[in-house]
Amino acid sequence: MNIRWLAGYQAQGETETADVERMRRLAAAEPDPWLRSLPLHFTASALVVHPDSGRVLLRWHQRQQMWLQVGGHGDPGESDPLRIALREAREETGLADLAPWPDANVRHAVVCSVPAGRGEPAHEHADLRYFMATGNPAAARPENEDAPLRWLTIAEARALVGTNNLSRTLDRVARLLPDAAPGGQRDVPLA
Repeated sequence: MNIRWLAGYQAQGETETADVERMRRLAAAEPDPWLRSLPLHFTASALVVHPDSGRVLLRWHQRQQMWLQVGGHGDPGESDPLRIALREAREETGLADLAPWPDANVRHAVVCSVPAGRGEPAHEHADLRYFMATGNPAAARPENEDAPLRWLTIAEARALVGTNNLSRTLDRVARLLPDAAPGGQRDVPLA
């Protein structure tokens, strides 16, 4: 499998280095490493950001019982993680104007444990994370009532996610928002 999107990726720290090595082995060993039937398979996700306000959008994930970024599995035949992340983000937020921000590079690579449920055994996601920006945060709409969305400052998002690996993704987006007011709050209307 072509893993050009991981070829030049620079992992940060021991945990991410080990995760990226597992992802590279998975991609080299499996003809379709996106198959949900594999105990470790690729997923793609996006941390949605509104750069003008310095806020991020989190979604409640019922199965995980926590607030996380949007994203998920590739559909059959899909193998481009950026396109998967963008499709999933649009489906889960209703935001039609989402675009990679500040560029189309993978921003965080993480192996995540997923508990058993919905007829699936416990397994792991090799998650490739991107940042996606919107200029119209008020247009965000949850895809269903069990998946509410919340616009949060970086500080508020950190408080919600605690020690989850999403906290490191939040650290990375925060470094790209140097003009954010204390707490990431600005006078920009959000939904």
